[in-house]
Amino acid sequence: MNTIGTLLWFLIIISVVVISHEFGHFIVARRNRIRVIEFDVGMGPTLFHFTRKGTKFCLKALPLGGACVFDGMEIDPEALKKSDDKEVIDESIADIDVKGEKSFREASVWARIATVLAGPFFNFILAMIFALVIVSFCGSDLPIISGLTQGRPAAESGLSVGDTITKINGERIHIWRDITLISILNSGEDLKIEYVHDGKKLETVVTPSFDETENRYFIGIEGGNQYIKCKGLSLFKYSWYEIRFNFNNTLKSLFTLFRGKLSMDNVAGPVGIAEAVGDNYVAAKEYGLLSVILTMMNFAMLISVNLGVINLLPLPAIDGGKLIFMLIEVVRGKPVPAEKEGIVHFIGIILLFLLTIFIFFNDIMRLMGR
Repeated sequence: MNTIGTLLWFLIIISVVVISHEFGHFIVARRNRIRVIEFDVGMGPTLFHFTRKGTKFCLKALPLGGACVFDGMEIDPEALKKSDDKEVIDESIADIDVKGEKSFREASVWARIATVLAGPFFNFILAMIFALVIVSFCGSDLPIISGLTQGRPAAESGLSVGDTITKINGERIHIWRDITLISILNSGEDLKIEYVHDGKKLETVVTPSFDETENRYFIGIEGGNQYIKCKGLSLFKYSWYEIRFNFNNTLKSLFTLFRGKLSMDNVAGPVGIAEAVGDNYVAAKEYGLLSVILTMMNFAMLISVNLGVINLLPLPAIDGGKLIFMLIEVVRGKPVPAEKEGIVHFIGIILLFLLTIFIFFNDIMRLMGR
């Protein structure tokens, strides 16, 4: 039953997050009269499809991923060369009544920018919806110290139980997990901590100590067990803090990974995500259905923010890479030649494919090593 439940929740989470992303592209493209050829849910062979207003909606065999295909968004460099910088229209859609719609490359640069940005933006909207539900039921963890670990730096820093931490190295602290994230990613750098003690604003500097057993640095403060119930405006405020935390978590983790201070074992593909879903599902199941739903929502919120952030990275073949070419077009006043852009994205797709294979293999090896 755990395997079935894990698989079911994994498919639900991935489907909802991906469909939200692609729907963002779709709805903004439609608003800008950009011709959408196909809207796919899943990958691989088509199981079921129907056509509405010139768009073919398809349910694919593999319930992973999805796509929103615009007319004139080819990335095959050979096809683009043959097109002589004009959109290549598939013969299968030649008979569609487009009703004033245009290809992606015919649309204004700002319409294209809005369409590309809409995918990540809808991921953040979805994450905010999840955050509102989660915080309304669970409240939010306050950045209040509940204990000090003896022998750790914080115990000698002037910090006390009951103090509220407000800033670390100039970064505002809103929830306890902000502190946890800074601590986990710290590499021994001094931390300037600003806090409130008995109504007074104070500050101290803590140098984290290295724990060889855990192979990481520790501050030596405990917390995360004091919660605030959220209603009205505080519900929106603390829901925003949830999104902010997940956004920072993704960005800081990526930056730390690129600096070589995190290993590829910290990166997960579909297998790793399914494994994490299973662990969370098993942990929450004993507390009832509501606990399972809220736990899965929390995980989906994290995945949705991750997808939104990663798609904004300036890498070829993803939304961020496409945005770079559009911003270049804004600056120079004319688009980059289609065949040149196509070559860059084509190389990006190959590299992403190789990275996907590597991550998949890494997930399997990690799973076998458990």
